[in-house]
Amino acid sequence: MCRNIKPLFNFDPPATDEEIHDAALQFVRKLSGTTRPSKRNEAAFEHAVMSIAKCATELLNSLETSQPPRDRDEVAAKARARAATRFA
Repeated sequence: MCRNIKPLFNFDPPATDEEIHDAALQFVRKLSGTTRPSKRNEAAFEHAVMSIAKCATELLNSLETSQPPRDRDEVAAKARARAATRFA
């Protein structure tokens, strides 16, 4: 799994369309093995990103949980603390 793809479910505020698109882009980059497609493959690459983003949005909208939403700032602070410890 690509390290740049972060969980997007059960956050307050909810994931934005941009965050979902970025996760889809990272997924397609990982699958294709390239960060930028050739001109010949550009349409297929973008179509895949848009399709995956649409499916991801549908998934996030249909998931249910009994847990309270997580705070984005709190989760980000924990990630920064782990990174600081890891790379210190």
